[in-house]
Amino acid sequence: MENQSKKVTLFTPVKLGKFELAHRIVLPPLTRMRTVNGFIPNDWMVEYYSQRATKGGFLVTEGTVINETGHGYYGAPGIYTDEQVAGWKKVTAAVHEKGGIIFNQLFHVGRQSHRSLQPNGAEPIGASAIPHEDLVFTQQGWVPAEPNRALETAEVKALVKDYHQAALRAMEAGFDGVELHGANGYLIDQFLQDGTNHRTDAYGGSMENRVRLMIEVLEAMVDVWGSDAVGIRLGPSGTFNSMSDSDPIALFGYAAERLNELDLAYLHLIEPRINGNIEIADGLEPVASMHLRGIFKNKMIAAGGFDQAKAEDILEKGYADMVAFGRHFIANPDLVFRFKNGIPLASYDRETFYGGNEKGYTDYAFYEAYADA
Repeated sequence: MENQSKKVTLFTPVKLGKFELAHRIVLPPLTRMRTVNGFIPNDWMVEYYSQRATKGGFLVTEGTVINETGHGYYGAPGIYTDEQVAGWKKVTAAVHEKGGIIFNQLFHVGRQSHRSLQPNGAEPIGASAIPHEDLVFTQQGWVPAEPNRALETAEVKALVKDYHQAALRAMEAGFDGVELHGANGYLIDQFLQDGTNHRTDAYGGSMENRVRLMIEVLEAMVDVWGSDAVGIRLGPSGTFNSMSDSDPIALFGYAAERLNELDLAYLHLIEPRINGNIEIADGLEPVASMHLRGIFKNKMIAAGGFDQAKAEDILEKGYADMVAFGRHFIANPDLVFRFKNGIPLASYDRETFYGGNEKGYTDYAFYEAYADA
């Protein structure tokens, strides 16, 4: 926990892993689904990330699919082909030109998929075959996810290798580090929580077994990057995508203890007051950060319904070291400038969050004085 003898604000510099950052405002992973063909990052994405990059600022990409079976949202980017790596190189170069630091969030949706998004129309895969009523985005729009099958033990071990390969490709693409997506009901989360993990092998049952995949994947990522350039995102008590656990406080406390063994750069937490992109409990304290702050030893990033005042409050209390702003960063590419200068924020348009073109993506206006700053 950071020394709080001096007041910490959004504009206090901070060391995150091996990086010295100028401020504590984070662009979090935001699924926007703007790729067109081959799930390859394109010029819209180059502009989008460049617009939001600042000198000494920290950005995390949208969830980036590690292999062909990992897709659940048509238009989300991948990092498993040479063409995808080439597309990401343009993004990282644009961010670095602005002086920003950018991590690639690696993920696999697990059961949150549809045959039309799977190789050869195969069944989606996940921790266990448990019915659920969630939606995925296909070329035909939002449709119910299709039933999945449970992964065989050998397939789970093969997925760890795919994460390792994705971490290598992220390095090739020019990223500064990688973040593991372990939240929102996707593959890692499906293994963590007992509502979705009914396995009887080494990856199911006890908490030790259920965190095994998370630890093995992180070890693979650390093998490539070193621990000071690897983070993880978790969503304790999150219910998005039909998630549940019989004892989430114990589970995520144990997970945080295990993460300490890896000496990661950071733990990125989604507060349970957020369900997908909807704030469902305005005014609720950041309970996940408050609980895990006393367990996890390294830097923590809090995400979930924060405005500037709430962000300053959580920093001052010491429950988090940095704060991520999703919807506000979507509508305000100059969010850092606006916060620093007390400028009102532009409103976001939910209708353009997912898919489409540059509308609601790269066409949000900068404050008129920004160019002269």
